[in-house]
Amino acid sequence: MSIRHALLGLLAQKPRHGYELRAAFEAVVGGSEAWDVKPAQIYTTLDRLEEAGLVERHSDLGEGSEPARRVYALTEPGRAALHEWFAAAVEAQHQRDEFFVKLMVALFSGEAKPERIIQTQRVHLYKEMHAMTTLRDSYDPRCAMAQILLLDKAIMHLEADLRWMDITEMRIEAIKGQPFPEPEIRPRGRPRKGDTGSTFPPPGSVRSDQ
Repeated sequence: MSIRHALLGLLAQKPRHGYELRAAFEAVVGGSEAWDVKPAQIYTTLDRLEEAGLVERHSDLGEGSEPARRVYALTEPGRAALHEWFAAAVEAQHQRDEFFVKLMVALFSGEAKPERIIQTQRVHLYKEMHAMTTLRDSYDPRCAMAQILLLDKAIMHLEADLRWMDITEMRIEAIKGQPFPEPEIRPRGRPRKGDTGSTFPPPGSVRSDQ
């Protein structure tokens, strides 16, 4: 998720200072255990948004002897950027999966048993799903439906991963019988003049001595 757009959305509700933005973000995503954002990331993102003209900074003198705090407010270009984000679809990152890479490397390197790797991951996912289900069931649907929906989504992803592992386990032997995908190695450096990567001179050319 784009942190910058989430901050724009929170500032659309009302102007906030950095600490309040971090607290509001954690409240939206269900706590720091669901999505931990460091204060440095919040302030770095706010600086970039300000440089881009999407937010503007004001000073808040606070109460009593409290020092001034930087309060950020949404600009009209920032509101337009937020609406563009709302109108666009979100790209899923399912193809960049570390477990898939680990499994393929184990298959082609022969340094580990893929069946054992699958079983280790399966046990881990069941534990994670149990923990998430317990956490979801602890929330009161009358006041924490957002957190319940987020955990429902996470649990369904885990269930899909477990089904995929069952299918993959049945296809391991078929994968083992396939050749390793060798990369195409191209020569380094610039090609010689007239060299198209095949024979030289090019097919169909006429030599001057004929």
